[in-house]
Amino acid sequence: MKPLPPAYGWIDDLRPRPRMLEEARKLYGTFEETGRADNPVILGWAKETGLTSTFTADSIPWCGLFMAVVAKRAGKSLVEGPLWARNWANFGKPADKAQLGDILVFRRAQGSGHVGLYVGEDYGAFHVLGGNQSGGVTITRIGRDRCIAVRRPAYRKAPATAKPVHLAASGILSTNEA
Repeated sequence: MKPLPPAYGWIDDLRPRPRMLEEARKLYGTFEETGRADNPVILGWAKETGLTSTFTADSIPWCGLFMAVVAKRAGKSLVEGPLWARNWANFGKPADKAQLGDILVFRRAQGSGHVGLYVGEDYGAFHVLGGNQSGGVTITRIGRDRCIAVRRPAYRKAPATAKPVHLAASGILSTNEA
């Protein structure tokens, strides 16, 4: 497993982690291949989730694919059309306030979107563990004003660590997650 940036190292010490966060953490540091090559790991996620007919290259936006493989490995149901980020606004149940392990859906230009997992927040941004963020599975700060849905996985019993996390506002604010 690739190490997290120091500001997020606390995630590795957290027990128990929400199941989806646990699965996402294992994928941190996976990046697209440069040039025309495709990362076989990312293409493998499409095969694992049954999305090979629509996801054929890692040049296709893959934040929804990342969420699909994370949800599947965590034993959660996938949304219909999981490659479309905004479809994740139908996952689980709505939540008024984000907490560790929730899915956040963001708006982007021309009606497109982005999806990832909440790992924390600061005064102006959510800290998001997601795929297709600067070409990889990273943690990125995304403006709160772009969030259009907070969705909570169904829990039999939520882990005690599934709560809001307040973090320092460090790092740049993302404006384009591709």
